[in-house]
Amino acid sequence: MKTNAQKNMDSLIENLDTVPVLLIHACCAPCSSYVIEYLSEFFHINILYYNPNITNPEEYEYRLSEEERLINELPVKYPVKLIKGDYNPEKYLEAVKGLENEKEGGKRCEVCFELRLREAAEKCKEIGADYFLTTLTISPLKNAEKINEIGERLAEEYGVKYLPSDFKKKNGYKRSIELSREYDLYRQNYCGCVFSRNN
Repeated sequence: MKTNAQKNMDSLIENLDTVPVLLIHACCAPCSSYVIEYLSEFFHINILYYNPNITNPEEYEYRLSEEERLINELPVKYPVKLIKGDYNPEKYLEAVKGLENEKEGGKRCEVCFELRLREAAEKCKEIGADYFLTTLTISPLKNAEKINEIGERLAEEYGVKYLPSDFKKKNGYKRSIELSREYDLYRQNYCGCVFSRNN
């Protein structure tokens, strides 16, 4: 049975009596914009920028600099810290070996989601965050249900708590576009991997 991830998150937020620490895996500044604006009202946030799927180093660095700029410019209630993950595109290419010809949104993308969410689960455990999640569910092109399945499985594996989300809901994607315009954020037209760029 499908669960309403956004409704569940709203319910959790309504019942908070402390300000928990949240580790957010961020794919890029535009996707982060609404997520940070929304959740920084309720959490101390650590943004983990970990995206070895971005196979072009210049593209990777530019997206990272935009993430950093957004964090510095976006007004927030509680401070937001940036954690820069290791950049290792070879790790991504090794993980998706044999899946190069999969269509966009298929098995190759699921492997990529798991690679990035695994790093987030590890980092969540390392810093002692109360929860982790990813900005990936804001994209209309990404399967939030599959992403949440992976996140919950990894949470169990690492002994941490995953916060399921579907940031497309409640006009989240629309708000991310508005914030991208407001802050003049670079909006890329492909996810980052060489395969999506060639499609």
